[in-house]
Amino acid sequence: MQKSILGMGNALVDVLARIADDATLERLGLPKGSMQLVDADRYTTLSAEAAKMSPSRTTGGSAGNTILAIANLGLPTGFIGRVGDDDNGAFYTANSREHGIRFQNIGGGGTTGVALTFISPDGQRTFGTHLGVAGLLRAEDLKAEMFAGYDFFHVEGYLTQDHALISRAYQLAHEAGLTTCIDLASYNIVEADRAFFAELLPQVDIVFANEEEARAFTGKQPEEALEDLAAICPTAVVKTGARGALAARGAERASVAAHKVSVVDTTAAGDYFAAGFLYATAEGLSLAAALETGTLLASEVVQVVGTRLDEATWEKIRAKISTEAR
Repeated sequence: MQKSILGMGNALVDVLARIADDATLERLGLPKGSMQLVDADRYTTLSAEAAKMSPSRTTGGSAGNTILAIANLGLPTGFIGRVGDDDNGAFYTANSREHGIRFQNIGGGGTTGVALTFISPDGQRTFGTHLGVAGLLRAEDLKAEMFAGYDFFHVEGYLTQDHALISRAYQLAHEAGLTTCIDLASYNIVEADRAFFAELLPQVDIVFANEEEARAFTGKQPEEALEDLAAICPTAVVKTGARGALAARGAERASVAAHKVSVVDTTAAGDYFAAGFLYATAEGLSLAAALETGTLLASEVVQVVGTRLDEATWEKIRAKISTEAR
């Protein structure tokens, strides 16, 4: 029987703007590669800057991106989040419906969250995120029935800023017998709340971290950081950007080199990597195959602006995965 995957995170719409150089980030007070939460006034200022750059719009949010990619690979999916009763909320909901994602919207009124995404010439992305109603998801909104019928539960690390919410979510997931997963999401969030992550990770079955996030938590380089994470979580993955990724599951170890492609935009690279890894894991493939599948998805999404791949690309990806799995 096919496994199914539930995600939870900030349901956001990404507004994607390419910048001429990183001096723009300095002028806007945004550290390159970071995710900064901004209030309504600062959002208005940053939005006006983005509007000068002919931006495009896609659905976003870390866990939302992962679930979107898994849905395109053909597994049943669901998502818990909040969008508002506005144009961006309708856009997000319609995209979920289009891809067969069961979107459990804890919503009603308010403004949908927006991630203003500034894309540097080297493809690195920097976020100024106004959460809107996405940031109003609370522990008391979660009910046991939301988790029923799923096999995996994937959460973005951005939600760890609400300790009660993330703790309640994992409690309900464990009670429902789900395999739990987390993407650490951003090095600055890990640095700011390392003590809570130390309490949280022993409750997690699969952890994803890039090398900056892994260093923020362990203080070590990727290979040693992987071992530290693997001592806490049954499966640990450390992504090393252009060099590839490493993974540990019990006594098993695997690594993969990154694909050499022309990088346009790194938005969702880690999210799509997690999607490929979780898909392969849900399908019962090896640790090495899970790394390969994650790397394949990441290599495709960095070649486009935003998170939307066309159907021809998805057909190519699905065919390649099917061939390698045989």
